Amino acid sequence: MKYTAVAFTSSTIEEWQKDLLIAELANLGFDTFEDQGQGFVAYVPSSNLDIQALETVLATEAVGYDISYQVEELENKNWNQVWESNFSPILVDDQCYVRATFHEDKPEYPYQIIIDPKMSFGTGHHQTTSMMLSFILENNFEGKRVLDMGCGTGILAILASKRGAKDILAVDFDPICVESVNENKELNQVSNIEANLGSKEVIVGLRFDVVLANINRNILLDQFDVYASDLPDAGELYISGFYDGEDLEILREKAETLGFQFVEKKVLDTWCAAKFIKAN
Repeated sequence: MKYTAVAFTSSTIEEWQKDLLIAELANLGFDTFEDQGQGFVAYVPSSNLDIQALETVLATEAVGYDISYQVEELENKNWNQVWESNFSPILVDDQCYVRATFHEDKPEYPYQIIIDPKMSFGTGHHQTTSMMLSFILENNFEGKRVLDMGCGTGILAILASKRGAKDILAVDFDPICVESVNENKELNQVSNIEANLGSKEVIVGLRFDVVLANINRNILLDQFDVYASDLPDAGELYISGFYDGEDLEILREKAETLGFQFVEKKVLDTWCAAKFIKAN
């Protein structure tokens, strides 16, 4: 299959704006995305490329930041094979081994997660995901009802299940993610994960003991109120998808106005993850 690469460059785009733009590009048929610092490269089957639709998305979504793009048609390759050859498994805290279906089994580790990421989703390589996995490994999930918000492949939900969670709701606005969660829970022989399509409207009025949210700063700020309503006193909130420093301080201030107490943070390559407890 012939693919076209579209390289987007911006000196002012923020991570949450990038996430929203990528979501819109996925609706146009782009199926793989590669982060490149001040921008990203999006790949699309050449037959699906619609420049007019692309221009429309940029006109409506690229508000408040500059962005330019270059189009390059790539030579014909087996792109799944190329992607697999550049993909390696990861080990988190010497306990959780995350691999794709085409990697060697490693039963010597306490937790093994098999993920089929369908090219466009990661399997824990991003710093935010590995820090969230580490939080799950360090804390007690036995018998708890868990929300995995912005679930992607469902990797956090799967580890929560393996750590003893009773019921898990995995939510994402992308239907491909919902499909991916359902496939990956079968690969991992996990039956207590329900995957739902949507955003914060899906969880209004529900109750959880633990909320996992690896999204981005602005979406977290928008959804904090619902997390606070859905968690009881002493409920746990784990968040990531933002940077240490100003981002964390903004999120911490918002969380504390809703009755959360900051417990601790993890930092990896300036990315941050944080744990909060709902105050009594």
